[in-house]
Amino acid sequence: MGQNGGAAFLVAYLIFVAIFGFVGLAAEYAAGRRAKTGTVGAYQKVWTSRGRRTVGKYIGWLPLAGSMCIVLGYAVIIAYVLKAFTDSVTGTLMTVDTGAWFESFSATPYGVIPFHVIVVVGTLLTLLLGAGSIEKSNKVMMPVFFGIFIILAIRVAMLPGAVEGYKFLFTPDWSKLRDPMVWVWAMGQAFFSLSVTGSGMIVYGAYLDDGEDVVWVAKRTAIFDTIAAMVAALVIIPACFAYNVDVNSGPGLLFVTLPKILQDIPMGRLFAVILYVAMIFAGVSSLQNMFEAVGESLMYKWKKLDRKLMLLILCVVCLGIGLHMEPIFRWGPWMDLISIYIIPIGATIGAISWFWVMKREDLLHEVNKGARNKHGAFWYNVGRFVYVPLAILLCLIALFKQIAF
Repeated sequence: MGQNGGAAFLVAYLIFVAIFGFVGLAAEYAAGRRAKTGTVGAYQKVWTSRGRRTVGKYIGWLPLAGSMCIVLGYAVIIAYVLKAFTDSVTGTLMTVDTGAWFESFSATPYGVIPFHVIVVVGTLLTLLLGAGSIEKSNKVMMPVFFGIFIILAIRVAMLPGAVEGYKFLFTPDWSKLRDPMVWVWAMGQAFFSLSVTGSGMIVYGAYLDDGEDVVWVAKRTAIFDTIAAMVAALVIIPACFAYNVDVNSGPGLLFVTLPKILQDIPMGRLFAVILYVAMIFAGVSSLQNMFEAVGESLMYKWKKLDRKLMLLILCVVCLGIGLHMEPIFRWGPWMDLISIYIIPIGATIGAISWFWVMKREDLLHEVNKGARNKHGAFWYNVGRFVYVPLAILLCLIALFKQIAF
C-alpha cells in the first residue's frame, strides 16, 4: 500500500482477493481433497484423467519446487525476526542505531546462524505430529497474532498525526487506478498473500473432510488473511505518518523504521517484544504450510520414506542451502528469482490444471461436497474465463517485465 497508492491499491487488492479466494483457492482445496494427497499426487491424478500420465508425473514438481525455494528464503527472514525479538527482550534494540544494527547481521555472512537453526528445527519439530500439530499451534498462534496487533493498533491511534495515516489507508485517490501497474502489483500481492501458488494449499485440502464446504473454507481463509493484513497496516502506516517516516520504505519498515518508532514511544520495549512475537507466530505458520507441502509429496513419491527421515532431509536441505543465503545481498536476489518466476508460473500451472485439464464434472463434484449452496456454471466460468486469464497475465508480465512481487 505504501508503495502503490494507498487506498487505491487496497481497492484493487480486495477485488483480486475476492476473485482468487472464491475460485482459485477453493479449486486448490478441492483438488487436494479429491486426490487425498498433496501437490505431486494431485497434479498426477488430474493430468492422468486426461490421458497425460507422463505430464502428470512431472508437472507438479515445479510448483512444489517453488514452495521449497520460498522456505529457504522465508526461514532467513524469520531468523531476522527472532534476532529482533531477542534484542528487544534484552533491551539492546531500544538503544542502538537501527540501521547499523540491522546491517550488523543482515550484511554479514552467517550473521544469524543460531536463530536460523532454531527457526528451521523448531518448525520441523512441530510437524512431527502432522496436520493435528499445525491445527493446534494455529489455534494459539492466530488469536495471539490478532490480539497483539489490536493492542498495538490502539496504542498507535493515540499518537499525534496518526489520522493522516488513516486518510492514506481509507481515502482513495481514484486517479491512481489509471496506472495499470497498481493493478498488476495488487494482483501479485493477492496471489502471494493467499498462498495461491499451485502448491501449498493443496496439501491442506487433502486433510479436509468431505463434509467441509471448500468454497466457504476458502472465503474464510481470504477474509481472515485480509483482516490480519489490515490490522497490521493499522499499526504500521499511521505510525509512519505520526513519526514522519517514509511509508514507501518497504520491508525495511520491519527492521529499521519500525524499531525507531518503538524507541520513541512509552513502553516501546514491551511493544517491540509483542510485535516480534506476533511476527514469529505468523512466520512459523507459513513455514509449516510450505514444509508440509514439500514433505507430503516426497512421501507420496517414495512410499517407504519414514516421516522422521523426511523431516530430517528437509532440515538438512533447508539449512545446508539456507545458511549461505543469510546476508541480504544474497537473500534479496534469491527471493526476487522466486517471486518473479517460480510463484507466477506455479500459480498459472495450477489454474490451468484445475479449470482446463481437470474434468468439469469432477471439479464441480468435489467443490459441491458438503457445500451449503451448490456451485455450477457461474463459479466454474469465473474460474475458467476470469481467474485463469489473470494468472496467465501475471505470469507473462512477471517473466517479460521482471517484476518482483
